[in-house]
Amino acid sequence: MGSLPVIPFLIIFPVIIAFLMYVVRSEKIRSLIAYIGAFMIMAGVGYLTYLWIEGGCKTITLYVETEVADYAILASEVILMCVVTFLSFKYKKYWVSLLSIVPTAAMVWLELAGPKTEKIAHIYIDHLSVLMCIIVGVIGGLIAIYATGYMHGYHAHHKNVNDRRHYFFMLLYLFLGAMFGFVLSESLLWIDFFWELTSVCSFLLIGYTREEEAITNSFRALWMNLLGGCALAVGIVYFAVEMHCVSLHELVSACIGGGNPVATIAVALIAFAALTKAAQLPFSTWLIGAMVAPTPSSALLHSATMVKAGIYVLLRLSPAMAGTLTGNLIALIGGFTFLATSLMAIAQSDGKKILAFSTISNLGLMVACAGVGTPETMWSGVFLMIFHAISKSLLFQDVGATENSLHSRDVEDMHGLLYILPKLAAFMFIGIAGMFLAPFGMLISKWAALRAAVDERNIILVIFIVFGSATTSLYWTKWMGKLVSHTHLTEEKIKDVTRPTEMLSLVVHAVLMLLLCALFPILSGVYVNPLVEETFSVSMNVLPTHILIVLAIIILLVFAVPVLAYIYSRKMTYNRKDSYMNGVNYGDNRSFVDSFGERKTLWLSNHYYKDLVGKRKLMKPCQIITMATLIVVMAVIIGGAL
Repeated sequence: MGSLPVIPFLIIFPVIIAFLMYVVRSEKIRSLIAYIGAFMIMAGVGYLTYLWIEGGCKTITLYVETEVADYAILASEVILMCVVTFLSFKYKKYWVSLLSIVPTAAMVWLELAGPKTEKIAHIYIDHLSVLMCIIVGVIGGLIAIYATGYMHGYHAHHKNVNDRRHYFFMLLYLFLGAMFGFVLSESLLWIDFFWELTSVCSFLLIGYTREEEAITNSFRALWMNLLGGCALAVGIVYFAVEMHCVSLHELVSACIGGGNPVATIAVALIAFAALTKAAQLPFSTWLIGAMVAPTPSSALLHSATMVKAGIYVLLRLSPAMAGTLTGNLIALIGGFTFLATSLMAIAQSDGKKILAFSTISNLGLMVACAGVGTPETMWSGVFLMIFHAISKSLLFQDVGATENSLHSRDVEDMHGLLYILPKLAAFMFIGIAGMFLAPFGMLISKWAALRAAVDERNIILVIFIVFGSATTSLYWTKWMGKLVSHTHLTEEKIKDVTRPTEMLSLVVHAVLMLLLCALFPILSGVYVNPLVEETFSVSMNVLPTHILIVLAIIILLVFAVPVLAYIYSRKMTYNRKDSYMNGVNYGDNRSFVDSFGERKTLWLSNHYYKDLVGKRKLMKPCQIITMATLIVVMAVIIGGAL
């Protein structure tokens, strides 16, 4: 395979596109560049996948001699530090700059004056990294295509926001390049740089509108992620100084079995950093605050990039955390986050906030799977990541398109959306079904995670998964119910203003979700099972034959029942019956005449239990509990290893 030039292409090409997006001010030319860039990135990922399969799907390590690239990355990291410092002083958040200066100074010292480390390959290609490239390239590329149409409508409806689309698209493509670098890097030094780059890009995207709330939320995201960056840098420097190595896989190998105290401390610090990136409690508020950004950046942060970086790191560390105090801590924090944030999601009526809390909740389950560190939980975590990436990207984009048409993203305003905006409602149905209904993979993956927790006799995690899954079903069911409700439909004509590029992305996402549903068992056998075997050196099959038969029956019913119902309904004569109301039905099933002879509209509304499980009620106590747990257990881990 030689040096695989497609690797530098995937990392550098998005950066070139980002530069062009910034300097080109013509909207038509910029849109054309965005389309070309997105398709070229997807083609590059496809070519990388093809070459890897042609090579027998074996692990590939590349680029040992990288002195020029090392210095370029180090210089870029210093530039990022200067950007963060400048903006921190500009907005009088002086202390935030320290969280950038400290890890950057540590990296500069390690590379220029620290002990010499052994030469390693800087690029590592295997099942997990290829999978992450596919998620980043395909989902990220579709989001970029969607954004070209969405941002036009966004600025048409948000005239108070300065039109800086050239800046927005620059950050979007820079983000994609950073993610490719992150998931393909074997060198911890390279991982640290791409980690910082994703943190800065997300910070700038969240603050896009430059409104006071956006600035506040962007700095919250920045300091939380930079705090994780400090832990990451300390872990890397400590491991490099003591072991003279900066290889991620060497770190994992040294920690397996808990025999190396240096590796144990480094893994604990890097796992802590991953919790911040994955927006786990007590660091969840940064991802909730990211909702102030335009929808494409929300979709990007929640599905294909950023938060998945934290999950990716934890999945890499999973074999090293199995049966250790670090693994138990990560599983506990993840499981608790899964339950607590799914409870808080019940109290939300804003569509994007429901998606935000749902994202944090599902990430919590992935984190818990990585912390348990068994082949079965690895299988579950990988499938959760795949289905969540597609489903959540679809839902964020659909909510954004719905908001542009309805001028609201409140679930209560989506009453009867199926009859008002049927296409957008259908996409929303598929996305929501993908999150919690059979036979979509999220439900099967939760079942596998629950079974693994039972096998490990982790009673606390079992409780978290059972009750978290129940509350998840509640808020998704409420939303789905609103979409099909027929009572009090608006008589106002709502125009679907979804642009062709937005619709293209929505259609592809929906098709991908349905294909994954149908091909779920095949994907498990052909790709995910080998991925697990590659990680743990244990051959296994999580989906036994009888489960496959049940899945096949469910899939058949899911696709057959609607078709049969449609055929049957075509032969029936439909007569609408007046529903019973709290008075005399006015004849339209939307209003009634009360005892005083006055016409009144019938309204149906969900319960949100804000006084019981709202964010204001639960967030602070949950943050205090998880922060105290992290401090105590991390102190025990580090103290015990030293």
